[in-house]
Amino acid sequence: MLDHPLNTEGEARFGRTDGTAAGWAVSTAPVPYPEAVAAMEARAAAIADGAAGELVWLLEHPPLYTAGVSAKPADLIQPDRFPVFQSGRGGQFTYHGPGQRVAYVMLDLTRRQRDVRAFVAALEAWVIGALDAFNVTGEVRDGRVGVWVERRAPGVPPREDKIAAIGVKLRKWVSFHGISLNVEPDLDHFGGIVPCGVTQHGVTSLVDLGLPVTMDEADAALKASFRKVFGAVEDADAPL
Repeated sequence: MLDHPLNTEGEARFGRTDGTAAGWAVSTAPVPYPEAVAAMEARAAAIADGAAGELVWLLEHPPLYTAGVSAKPADLIQPDRFPVFQSGRGGQFTYHGPGQRVAYVMLDLTRRQRDVRAFVAALEAWVIGALDAFNVTGEVRDGRVGVWVERRAPGVPPREDKIAAIGVKLRKWVSFHGISLNVEPDLDHFGGIVPCGVTQHGVTSLVDLGLPVTMDEADAALKASFRKVFGAVEDADAPL
């Protein structure tokens, strides 16, 4: 189990040492993947150079697949179904599309903690805290990156489905890429890949769990949980 993201005084455990708020931006229209990555990398470089502040950028993409640095070609089952993009993030294949909230997280770990494992744990705790707002118990598993939910029904063996993916990269101790939370995507679209290389488990979403959660409600839960784990945020303009 992960350590709780708050210390005993209730302060954000992965907050900035100087208390500066991170920017919080939301794009309302779908953002093409190549343009998003270019804007994200430019912002991360500016943060590293001290020319820009931290930013969490929430958006949706058109339907597409991305291949992380550990992606195996055999895990791309339907290569012609959607555009496929190589990605510098950690992890394997994943799907992005409408109804899925992607959050690109550009934080300066030099001003927080230079601890990659603690950072990934903080990202997981952030998502778990957001799910808790909807009475969904998110969990992490050894050897399986991301956040999972256990499904139980009478007469059916319990199963675990993935509800959120995590894939990040650090350059000069500034993070980019981030997390994706399934709010109401078309789950059939995951069938063109082996998501994150895991064949024994499925994927789910908040709506698939029977919760009619809107994207705005998911964003509010993510924002509240982020404050608890990472500290203050302030509204900012999206890079695109």
